[in-house]
Amino acid sequence: MRRCFVALLVPLLIASAALVGSAIASHNPPDRQISHGSAVGPDDGGAKNHLDQHGPSSGHLDASSDNVDIVGKLRLTSHEGDISDVSALQAENDRWYAYVGDWGAHCPTGGVRVADITNPAKPRRVGFIESPGFGYVTEGVQALHLDTPQFEGDVLVISNEWCRTSPNPENMPGGITLWDITNPEDPQLLVQAFGDFDVHGNRANESHSAIAWDAGNNAYVAAIDNEELEDVDLFDITDPRNPVLVSETRLPGVNVDAYGQEKTSHDFDVLQFPDGTWHLMVSDWDAGWIDVNVTIPAAPMVVGDFDYAECDQVVTTACPPEGNAHQGEWNSDGSLFIGTDEDFSPFRVPITVLDGPMEGEKIDAGEFGFTKQVASFPEEKVNGPTIFGGYGCPGDPVPSPSELGELGPDEEAMIVFQRGPVGDPNSPGEACFFSDKIRAGEEAGYDVAIVANHHSGAQGGETPDAFFCGGQGSPVLGTAAGLCIGHESMHELFDRPPDYTFPYPEGDPGDREPDVGDLGPTVEAQSEFDGWGYARLIENSTTEVGQFNIPETADPEKASGFGDLTVHEVEVPRGDPNEGGASPDDDKLAYFSWYSGGFRVIDITDPSSPEEVGHHIDVGGNNHWGVALAKDQNGDRIVLASDRDFGLYIYRYTGELPDGG
Repeated sequence: MRRCFVALLVPLLIASAALVGSAIASHNPPDRQISHGSAVGPDDGGAKNHLDQHGPSSGHLDASSDNVDIVGKLRLTSHEGDISDVSALQAENDRWYAYVGDWGAHCPTGGVRVADITNPAKPRRVGFIESPGFGYVTEGVQALHLDTPQFEGDVLVISNEWCRTSPNPENMPGGITLWDITNPEDPQLLVQAFGDFDVHGNRANESHSAIAWDAGNNAYVAAIDNEELEDVDLFDITDPRNPVLVSETRLPGVNVDAYGQEKTSHDFDVLQFPDGTWHLMVSDWDAGWIDVNVTIPAAPMVVGDFDYAECDQVVTTACPPEGNAHQGEWNSDGSLFIGTDEDFSPFRVPITVLDGPMEGEKIDAGEFGFTKQVASFPEEKVNGPTIFGGYGCPGDPVPSPSELGELGPDEEAMIVFQRGPVGDPNSPGEACFFSDKIRAGEEAGYDVAIVANHHSGAQGGETPDAFFCGGQGSPVLGTAAGLCIGHESMHELFDRPPDYTFPYPEGDPGDREPDVGDLGPTVEAQSEFDGWGYARLIENSTTEVGQFNIPETADPEKASGFGDLTVHEVEVPRGDPNEGGASPDDDKLAYFSWYSGGFRVIDITDPSSPEEVGHHIDVGGNNHWGVALAKDQNGDRIVLASDRDFGLYIYRYTGELPDGG
């Protein structure tokens, strides 16, 4: 998960039909964090070159296939984790083109790779749309046709993030970029890096994902705002050369009921319902999926709020479920939504305090997916004394483990860092990666590094126990376990009254924040298997009626050494003209990209009992990220999948369609 909150204390919204964001804006630098557990940065180990099918670092499942053929594939990278999302569109010349995001695993090489897939057996590269400066492209890749009074043609929508700071704001693109791809082999720039300029003024806030729709006389884009609590931005792109920000909202008032309590929008689907209204489904992480009526984008209204069950339905000992609502799609009439939970860590690690004023109390905690796993320690647990280490960013002093005193034979040395700095005048430096903090603990000699949330991550105290084990942004040594906890817990561990003031009070009056070197209690963190992320089938935007998971989801033996076994994205064919129009598989099948689980096809005709009817894992493994729908020369369905370590795969489902179709 990519984002982190720029802190601000947002006043209670005035009750009204419209959920428009607060006019008060934050003017503080964002807490830099890369999503999805892959390193992005200057060739520092996160961009290992490889010539095999799948990057060698994370392992994979054995090759297998059922009712799925590879029609063709196209190598687009030789770097691990370099490829992101994929979209496709048939151009005016009747040829089909794929648009594949380049995450820039070795900064800065981000952009969008364009391939002609008209003959899917022989796809060919035809272009590269380069991101400016240190920009890269993740999940905001969408090609569609627009027909408005101001523009008619094909448009590519890109959301923008960046991998390195720069004194030149043009090197740090945010917001959305729109290209005229009416001629895909000669794209024309319409607007670049336009968005919400609240935070920085001279550049738009970063955006992890975006989606556009043509509503007739007007066209719109919804984009994630990585840097504000008002994290859903809505733009009018009726004239795509001159987009206009029409509203922003934080989707207030919805339930946050999954483990971790992190509320953060991550991705979208958009659909016109049979009654003519337009709906935007927001994947809102631990708040689940939120159905927002955007018929009037200037006044978005929450009309549906999905809630997670009390306990997970696949790993029933996980109470509450892990959550992590990441992406999803409706069927053609909006009666069924399929959502994907992206959970990279198959363990949770609740902490028990063993001494001091909090003795016996339990603290909810998560585990970073890129660090040494607690399950690898004896008895699958760690325990030992704690010390506060401040922010733990490069150049910051880190106390020595010797300050903890002599450890017992079964104890580990533990250090607690704080996420950020963001909005802290006492630490005015740039925020650093979670992985920077963990590396600082490793290099100092600690066995466990715990990262506590900051004031903005706790949404100014609205979610005091929210914690976020974000993705890797720099190399770690792999010698320490990495855990994450809420901001309130950090205060209590070091006997400080909880505080969420933003900006942080200058000089720390009242000594509310722990000081570097403060000693905390002895704690124990026990690893508990809670499985990988999977798919949920939801009726009427609110009611979960079924789940779909691969067998490895609930298998502790597959918890490590086989790559990331969480689901990522789903495509539901529903007659969308941008995806080739009506097709026999409409509302019958769903197609998934499942990271190391490869490509999956399920029958969704009975949402309460979805059934896998096809899959494919290539020889040497896969690392599938995105999935998109297209058609071949005969007008028959093909499905594209982007592979992070390779490039583009083109599949065809060869089994029977449900209901004898």
